[in-house]
Amino acid sequence: MALSALLSRIVAWLRAGYPQGVPDTDYIPLLSLLAKRLPEDEVRQVAAALVQQGTIPADKADVGVVITKLTDELPTESDLARVRAHLVASGWPIEDDWNDIDQ
Repeated sequence: MALSALLSRIVAWLRAGYPQGVPDTDYIPLLSLLAKRLPEDEVRQVAAALVQQGTIPADKADVGVVITKLTDELPTESDLARVRAHLVASGWPIEDDWNDIDQ
């Protein structure tokens, strides 16, 4: 079975950093680094869905709902911030309830 391009890059990164294999004590920290992050195409899909639904200006909850529907996972603060930044950069209005998001 062929590995996806992303998985191949992850395996190459691990092999470069751990040529002798991953020590038992490093598994948990490594897994935390590999947490899901919305790729740029999914950020655009979320923004497009918000526009299509007429959910503009979007608020944090609206964005979180669309991310959850798209990924079947709860959004991270980083994912929310990236969608917010994409909306702002595209000139779409957003609600002002994003205060706890790193901007």
